[in-house]
Amino acid sequence: MKPIRVMTSNFELLTEIDQYQSAIEEVSFHGIGQLNLVINRYMQDASLLQRGVLLFLDTDNAYIIKSREIQLTEDGKASENWSITALSLKSIFRQRLTYPPTGQSHDRITNNAETVMKHYIEQNIVNPEKTGRIIPHVVIAPNQNRGETITWQLRKSVLSYELEMISLTTGLGWELTLDIENQQWVFDVVEGEDRTTQQASVPPVIFSPEFESIREMTYSENEIDYRNVAIVGGQGEGVDREFVEVGNATGLDRHEVFVDARDVDNTDELIERGKVALVERSQDFFLEAQIMTP
Repeated sequence: MKPIRVMTSNFELLTEIDQYQSAIEEVSFHGIGQLNLVINRYMQDASLLQRGVLLFLDTDNAYIIKSREIQLTEDGKASENWSITALSLKSIFRQRLTYPPTGQSHDRITNNAETVMKHYIEQNIVNPEKTGRIIPHVVIAPNQNRGETITWQLRKSVLSYELEMISLTTGLGWELTLDIENQQWVFDVVEGEDRTTQQASVPPVIFSPEFESIREMTYSENEIDYRNVAIVGGQGEGVDREFVEVGNATGLDRHEVFVDARDVDNTDELIERGKVALVERSQDFFLEAQIMTP
C-alpha cells in the first residue's frame, strides 16, 4: 500500500500510515476532490486521524479531514473501522465568501482567467481588508497570464464555487499544493494536457481493465439536472425588470432554468451570467471510473 503521511496544518509531521483497509482518491480538475479512507480504529496511530489533520500521498494531492464515522456491520453493529472523508486542501476556499472592496457594490475585474482567479484569492485569502479573514500559509504562485479574457463580478458568493465556474468556463484548472520546505500552501492554475491516442507529442494515458489501470468502469447518460436555456433576471421590479434569454433550444429538447441576477446592472453581464449557469448544468454525459493505484 502507498504510505499516507499525517501532518498538522502547521506542518508538524505526526506519523506515516501504511496499514489501512482502503484509500480511494477522487481528484477534480475544476472542483474539489476528496480522499475516502477506511482504517481499523485500533491500528497504531489511527487515533491521530482527527478533524483538521492533513493527509497526503504526495505533495500534489493533500487532503484535510472533515468527517469520520464508525462503519456498521451488516447486522447494524459498530465495526472496528473508521470511515474517514478528507476533502482536497483547496476545500478551504469553501470557507470564504467574496467580499467587494470597501465602497463598492461588487468586486469586478476584466482580465485573463488566471489573473481573475488569483485576484480573488488575493482579495479574500492572502491580503483581505479584514485581517481576520487571512488563511495562514496560503501564497499565490507567479502569474503567467494564462487563459482567455473574461469579465467577472462577485459579491458575497462562495469563493470555491466561483473558482470552479471560472475553471469550467475557460478550461483552466486550479490547485492548492503543499510546499513543505517553505511551509506554504501554494495556489496556482493549471492547464490541461492532451493525453489521448490522437496525439503523438506526449505518451498517451489509456484507462482499461486490460492494462489494470481501471478496477471498475460504468458509463452513465444523465440529464436529470441538465439545462440548456437560461432565463436571466436582472434589476428592476415587475414588468420593468430586465430579462435576457441565453440558449436557443426548442421543443422537447429545451430545458429551461431561471437565474436570479439582480446584482448585475447591464445586459452583456446578464448574458455572461447565463452562459456560466449553463456551463454548470451542461455536464449531462460522463464517464465514471475507479482507478487502481500502484
